[in-house]
Amino acid sequence: MTDRVSTQLRGRAQWIILERPERLNALDQEMYRAMTRALVAASKDPQVRVVVFAGEGRAFCAGNDLKDFASGSLDPEHSPVMAFLREIAAFPKPVLALVHGMAVGIGTTLLLHCDQVIAASDAQFSLPFAQLGLVPEAGSSLLVPALVGHRKAFSWLVLGERFGAEEAMQAGLVNRVVPGEGIRAAGQELADRIAALPPAAVRESKALLRHPRSAAVRQAMAQEAEVFARQLAGPEAEEAMVAFFEKRAPDFSSFT
Repeated sequence: MTDRVSTQLRGRAQWIILERPERLNALDQEMYRAMTRALVAASKDPQVRVVVFAGEGRAFCAGNDLKDFASGSLDPEHSPVMAFLREIAAFPKPVLALVHGMAVGIGTTLLLHCDQVIAASDAQFSLPFAQLGLVPEAGSSLLVPALVGHRKAFSWLVLGERFGAEEAMQAGLVNRVVPGEGIRAAGQELADRIAALPPAAVRESKALLRHPRSAAVRQAMAQEAEVFARQLAGPEAEEAMVAFFEKRAPDFSSFT
């Protein structure tokens, strides 16, 4: 693993913990690689019956590390980002996520591929793709409208409106909201409850639940990646990211 992602086996639950608290667990390319390796290992380990994602520090995940991300490539075949998204979308065992503080961009969209999500009462979600000159990813252009309808999806994915834990629960993105100090205990309790069930029945049930939309999710992810890569290399994303690092408002007034 990398020192920014750790794994811990707790009972029959494999915890994957983001450990970059000084950057609010913003993800770089190596962190994506580490998470993918952890998922692959967990899928093959008969001792693991459930995976739990969590983050150290004040936030679950502040999205992508923009400096690292802008310097990379979103080649759908070789990008560490796309490899992780494909792995979590197809992961055969139950996946839980424990969200506290900020969950930005991928910090929110990865939840669409989790089977259960517990949020701390202080959790704040945002999907600022358009503000960065980018487009939705991780199948969110398909899965978010299916969850909340077109108009709310537009508010989240295009306007980038933030929303809290209670709204996320009402929308069906989150199963349960708990006080922040109790989130890991609640996560372990739920993981243990799932791990106590017949494992083959759980895997087969998950597969049946996911099957009707699995091909559509793969297609949406591929289409998103193509457009995302084009936007990432374009002038709008460049202006958005330069403005971010210069700590000023971006100016898109001359763009068409």
